[in-house]
Amino acid sequence: MNIEPGLRERKKLRTRQLIAETARRLFAERGFEAVSVGEVAREAEVAEATVFNYFPTKEDLVYYGMEAFEAELLGAIRKRPAGVPVLDAFGKFVTQPRGFLAAQDAPSREALLTASRMIAASPALLARERHIFARYTELVAALLQEETAASPDDLRPWLVASTLVGLHSALIGYVRRRLLEGTPDVPRLARELRQEGAKAIELLRAGLGDYAVKQAAVDAGTPLGTTEPEGSPSG
Repeated sequence: MNIEPGLRERKKLRTRQLIAETARRLFAERGFEAVSVGEVAREAEVAEATVFNYFPTKEDLVYYGMEAFEAELLGAIRKRPAGVPVLDAFGKFVTQPRGFLAAQDAPSREALLTASRMIAASPALLARERHIFARYTELVAALLQEETAASPDDLRPWLVASTLVGLHSALIGYVRRRLLEGTPDVPRLARELRQEGAKAIELLRAGLGDYAVKQAAVDAGTPLGTTEPEGSPSG
C-alpha cells in the first residue's frame, strides 16, 4: 500500500529540489569551481547551513542522485535469476539508458550536454566521480565475496568488481566524449551505448562469463553460493 508523504516530507523534498536546480543552473552558467555554496544558498533563498543539511559537500549538489543509482545497481546484481552470471546482470544494467540519456526532449539533451561539459572541466567533480567508482567497486566486491563464499584472501571478487566498474566508467567516458565532440543526438548515443557495451561484454565474457553464476537456493536456510564455495571461473 502506497502512503503519501506528509507535509513536512513534501516540504523537505521541494527544498532539496530547489537547491539542486539552483545549483545546476549556476554551475551551468559559470562553471562548478566559480560558484560557491554561499551563492547557491543566496540564489535559492535559504541559509548556507540548509544547503549542507541536504548536501554534505559541494560535489553532492551535482552527484546527489548516486545513492539511488547505487542501490539499483546492487539490486540488479543481487536479484538476478539463478543461472545468470554477474557479468550479464551488470552489463544489462549499465547499458540501459536512464536519466537525461533516456529522455527524448530537447531540454533534456541540452542538460546532458551541459552536465558533461561541467564535469569534464572540473577537477573536483572528476575526483569525486573516481571516488564514487571506488565505492561501487568495494560494494560489488563485497557482494561477490558473500555470494561465492570466497575467503578474505581471494582476489577474484575484487578483480571482477574492478573490471565491471571499469566497464561502467568506460561507457560513461564514451558518452561524455561523444557529447563533447559535438554529437547531440541523444537517441543515437543511447543506441551506441548499448552497442559499445555489448561489444565490451563479449570481450570480457571469455574471462568472466562463468564467474559468480547465481546458484539456486537449496532451501530457505541455505545461503546462496554454498554449492560451489569458490565460484571458480572455468579455465
